[in-house]
Amino acid sequence: MKNQAYLERLQALSTRLVALQRPIRILDAIKWPAELETEFRAKGGRVLPPIDADFYQRQKLAFDPDIVHQELKDLKNDVRRQLGRGDALGHILKDTIEQYQIVVELLRHRGQPQFGYFSRLLYGSAQDKIRGDRKTLRQLGERLCHVFSLPAVDHLNRPYSNHINAEQAVDILLQRMNNYFSPGEVRVQISDDIVSDASAGGDCIKINRRAHFSELDLQVLEVHEGWVHIGTTLNGRQQPWATWLSVGSPRITAIQEGMAVLLETLTFSSFPQRARRISDRVVAVDLAEQGADFCEVYRYFLERGISEHDSYRVTQRVFRGGTLTGGSVFTKDISYVKGFVENVNFIRSAIQSGVPEIIPMLFVGKVTLDDLPLLYERYLEGVITGPKYLPSMFKDLNGLYVWFGFSSGMSVMNIARVQQHFSKLFHKLPETAPLYGNSVKGDAELD
Repeated sequence: MKNQAYLERLQALSTRLVALQRPIRILDAIKWPAELETEFRAKGGRVLPPIDADFYQRQKLAFDPDIVHQELKDLKNDVRRQLGRGDALGHILKDTIEQYQIVVELLRHRGQPQFGYFSRLLYGSAQDKIRGDRKTLRQLGERLCHVFSLPAVDHLNRPYSNHINAEQAVDILLQRMNNYFSPGEVRVQISDDIVSDASAGGDCIKINRRAHFSELDLQVLEVHEGWVHIGTTLNGRQQPWATWLSVGSPRITAIQEGMAVLLETLTFSSFPQRARRISDRVVAVDLAEQGADFCEVYRYFLERGISEHDSYRVTQRVFRGGTLTGGSVFTKDISYVKGFVENVNFIRSAIQSGVPEIIPMLFVGKVTLDDLPLLYERYLEGVITGPKYLPSMFKDLNGLYVWFGFSSGMSVMNIARVQQHFSKLFHKLPETAPLYGNSVKGDAELD
């Protein structure tokens, strides 16, 4: 255990960062008016929305970029001076501070060519390679889009209609949050300020007043926004010394979003259309990075059978904050696929390396994979508090171990030959109808 003076310095520095980052809200600073979609589609999707640098300049930030940037710089110097250059927790804290410095520059350059540069520094690019592999995220995204667009998807439709309005969704989710967390610890409320159907921040889930949901949508919201995003926030707030683990700088976005998608999968809450939408986001980022403009990206998805509404939404997510002519765009949406793959690989590697006990540390707060070994060491020393809120499959790792153990074992098989064998059998089947009819599934748009 570190001495008390060190811990108090760590806590004081950490608390300063928590306060400094509070008014910095990336998505609020780059959001578009909801009515732009109607106007864009009314013009046939061939006229760029009226969004430029002047539009963003009129949307005032909730902080002074010059003042906050200097305060972050001063804090980073104090971390180095008070904790020492070689302190491991100080290094994570310093990395987090540097991320917020870049965020300030990102928001300072909204609607300008430099915006894309800062976005890639924070979130990466669709041309980045998967950690430990040669494939790019764009290649993986294309492959997943293909898998989730196979004819089999049409046979999986189930009767999940969007019959739950916003008020009903609030009541249902609030009950579920009270069951998972301590009663009253998490708020669920109607919002008129968000563009997506739902979003989470701190200890609150916001529901768009205009949105309607299916039962499956609410399952996704429960695990994605509740168990992961809010759960890790509250676990971070439990930290006595490293209080910055409660706040989410962009360095943790891939792990957060990837874990949320993984939990959707492990709880069987997701479905092919949602998975396809997440995969489409990687493709959209790459098209825009390579210079396609807003209308070109929109039509790319439209021509592939995606609805006008969904084509607009996936395109709008990528171009918010950037330039509508392409090149300088918001690359955050690669995080879902990137984080899913890296989390799965981390869990499999922890199991194969004989250290499965490190896996629950994914929920100790807002972390990156590179942070976890150090945080686990400090957990054993009593400096870091273990996660209070943990999904059941991460509390008792036996099932997770078997799941990923079988997955690792089957990965050595030649799936092409296996598929060829069974395809001969399936070829004999008569024409089949969808298993559960053709009812439309819901698909809540999450940020």
